[in-house]
Amino acid sequence: MTVSGLTSTPSAFGPAETMDRLVAAVAARGLTIFARIDHAAGAIQAGMTLRPTALLIFGNAKGGTPLMQAAPTIGIDLPLRVLVWQDEAGKTWLSYNDPAWLAKRHGVGDVVAPAVQAVAAALAGLAKAATE
Repeated sequence: MTVSGLTSTPSAFGPAETMDRLVAAVAARGLTIFARIDHAAGAIQAGMTLRPTALLIFGNAKGGTPLMQAAPTIGIDLPLRVLVWQDEAGKTWLSYNDPAWLAKRHGVGDVVAPAVQAVAAALAGLAKAATE
């Protein structure tokens, strides 16, 4: 399901397993993991609570550089980010920005359409590996 450029996929697994599966899929594809941010742990440190919510930041210069060559501002949305979160009903979701939406947001031209499509296919594959 994609709404306002955000693609969200329900997971058959809990938040921790979904994230672990995502990390494994990213590593298996040879992508670089830059950070894994546990927002729920941050909330605890602030004396607050938050349902499981974690962000993985990863990428590949070969995939991102052509996009930044076309529109340097897309660098604010790269490297890629995937959020694993749990809703109020306890369902786990995996969400990411749709690459076509990012391309439109930054005015990336048709010249890099194959790169945008490749990133979209990679994200869809990673989401499938993590959630099914």
